[in-house]
Amino acid sequence: MPQVVPPTERRNPRTADIDTLESREVLRLIQQEDARAVEAVGAAIDPLARAVDEAHLRLSRGGTVHYFGAGASGRLAVLDATEITPTFGVARELFTAHFAGGPAAVADSSVDREDSEALGATDAEVLDETGVAIGITASGSTPYVAGALRVARAAGALTVLVTCDPDAPLRELAEITVVAATGPEALTGSTRLKAGTATKVILNAFSTALMIKAGRTYGNLMVGLVATNGKLGERAVRLLVEATGEEEASCRAVLTDTGGNIPEALVRLLTGCSPEQARSALEQHPGVRAAVAAVAGAR
Repeated sequence: MPQVVPPTERRNPRTADIDTLESREVLRLIQQEDARAVEAVGAAIDPLARAVDEAHLRLSRGGTVHYFGAGASGRLAVLDATEITPTFGVARELFTAHFAGGPAAVADSSVDREDSEALGATDAEVLDETGVAIGITASGSTPYVAGALRVARAAGALTVLVTCDPDAPLRELAEITVVAATGPEALTGSTRLKAGTATKVILNAFSTALMIKAGRTYGNLMVGLVATNGKLGERAVRLLVEATGEEEASCRAVLTDTGGNIPEALVRLLTGCSPEQARSALEQHPGVRAAVAAVAGAR
C-alpha cells in the first residue's frame, strides 16, 4: 500500500523554481504563501470557538491548559504559553507547554523525541477531568502528541487537536479538531513556514479569546498586564487614562496606591469606590466590567 504523504510534505507547484528568482520575488512568493495560511485559519473558526468555550468551562472549575507538541509547532506553543502571564496577569500554571524532549530540546533541534509516544503519555499524566490538552502537530501524526492525547482523554480532560492536515490520523483522539488546511509549503516539508504561521495565529487567537472570556481584559485593553519594567509601567498609566478619561496624574496616583494593581485601580477610577469595595468586587466577580457593574448596582 503506497505511503500517504501529508499535504504539508507535498511539493508546491507555485514555488518549484523559487531558487532561480531574485530576492524580491522569493520574498513575495513566501509572503503570498503565508497569506494563504492565514486565510486557511478562517475556515477553522467554528471548531476553534468551540474549543474556547469548552476550555472556559474547564478553567472555571479550576482547570489548566496544557499544550503538547514537537518541532516548530511545539516551539510556537512554548512561545504562546510563556506570554500569557505577562499579558494577562494569570498564574504561570494556567498555561503549560510540554515539548517532546523537554527544555533542552526546545533550544536544540538535535534532541528529537517526537517519535516517543510513551514520553507524551508520561507528560500528560498531570491532567484530570478539569484539564485541557491541546495537541499541536502540522502533519497530524506526531507520536508524542498521540501519547499525550490518549492519556488526557482517558483522564477525562478536554482534548483538542490543532493540525494542518484535514485527514490527520490523530483526529480520532480529539474531541475537537482545529484544521488549517495550509497545503504544500514554499519549501517542501518546511512546516516552520505556512504551517507555523497558521499555528501561531490559531494559538494566539485561542489563548487571547479564552482570557477575554475569563474577564482578563476591559474592552480591548490588557488590564491584567504585569508591569515588570518601566516601559510597561508607563503603558499601565496610559491604559488607565484611555479607559477612564481621567488625568494622567490621577491615574498614576491611584495605580501607585494599589501597588500597581490595574484592575483595582480601574474599578476605583470608574466608580469612585473605596479600595476595599474595589477589591471585594473583583474577588466576587470575574473581570473589571463585572466588578464595576456590581459596585454600581450596590449603590
